Amino acid sequence: MAKRTIDDIDVAGKRVLVREDFNVPLDGDGRIIDDRRVRAALPSLWQLLEKGSSLVLMSHLGRPRGQVRSGLSLEPIAQELHRHLGTSAHLAPDCIGEETAALASELRPGSVLLLENLRFHPGEEANDIGFARQLADLGNGIYVNDAFGAAHRAHASTEGITRHVDHSVAGYLMKKELQYLQEALSEPARPFVAILGGAKVADKIEVIENLLGKVDALLIGGGMSYTFLKARGQEIGDSLCDEESVSVAADLLAKAGDRLHLPEDVVVARRVAPGAEHEAVAVDAIPGDRAGVDIGPRTRERFIEHLSQAGTILWNGPLGVFEIDDFAAGTTAVAQALEQATWESGAVSIIGGGDTAAAVDKAGAAKRMSHISTGGGASLEALGGRVLPGVEALDEGG
Repeated sequence: MAKRTIDDIDVAGKRVLVREDFNVPLDGDGRIIDDRRVRAALPSLWQLLEKGSSLVLMSHLGRPRGQVRSGLSLEPIAQELHRHLGTSAHLAPDCIGEETAALASELRPGSVLLLENLRFHPGEEANDIGFARQLADLGNGIYVNDAFGAAHRAHASTEGITRHVDHSVAGYLMKKELQYLQEALSEPARPFVAILGGAKVADKIEVIENLLGKVDALLIGGGMSYTFLKARGQEIGDSLCDEESVSVAADLLAKAGDRLHLPEDVVVARRVAPGAEHEAVAVDAIPGDRAGVDIGPRTRERFIEHLSQAGTILWNGPLGVFEIDDFAAGTTAVAQALEQATWESGAVSIIGGGDTAAAVDKAGAAKRMSHISTGGGASLEALGGRVLPGVEALDEGG
């Protein structure tokens, strides 16, 4: 599904509305911990400014649930944009209202106005028509969606606004995200290997069902693997289990046949805490008083063997409690194997989800991945075969 992009429109002298995903993590002092999403937005912003436009940028931050919360102001984002863009990014006092409209109307080519947190207004998540129209009125009829991380939400700034502008197009980040995911699902280089981790099977049922008909191998790890092991009739001790999904996991195992691979051994511990005593055991020998916290060494070797032969690798979800160094060996080994497969063998590696991106960063392998998605939820829904409202609303391309 081709969409028009910023290369297909004339923005010279125009005030362009740009939906970004600046939903970045902040520390207790309001400082940005990870600026990946800000940096990912820059190519589109630079191009629009070079083409002679002024910019009205929109984003949400956190979950203020329709109320103004000072700790979720976009002020840190404005400062970060100023540092990267080389021009001031003035923060509006609100995302709608007379004062914000006046600031937008005074913009000149090359200038940037960042609207305050969209979710301070309930109209954003409600996709309120009036709220969407007020956002649209801040520009000159051109809307750019570069917020892939919010594209799975039919909100006022991602879907509703497109009904009140002349042109709705994708930015470079949106184009790149869609290109990698669509190519992986429709024309992957073979063998196509997918790795799924994380906690709950319920979150990834659609993804698994959609991928089963496309992949050559599906490797399951992390917390969700214990639900599959229980569905296979094995004892899992105190390991995490998505009880409501055990029967679903059993059905998926039956459908998958030999394409779905579960751990052969796991690392277990009595406490999920730094310094806790831990050991590797076979999956049919998990003690009743211990929880699985990582894939074991035999499983690592088997997973890495699959990756070394792959042409396309898709990874969503860590394979253990990687935040704790004692339980990060499996996730780190897989990240490094992906790095090697990408760099040395030419495999296409696609990383989806914030936790997976953090794990790849921690392993020092991020720079050599083909693509690290900025949208965990959006990438999951796309991989599950769902249409993303924020993408569907954009103008069709040639």
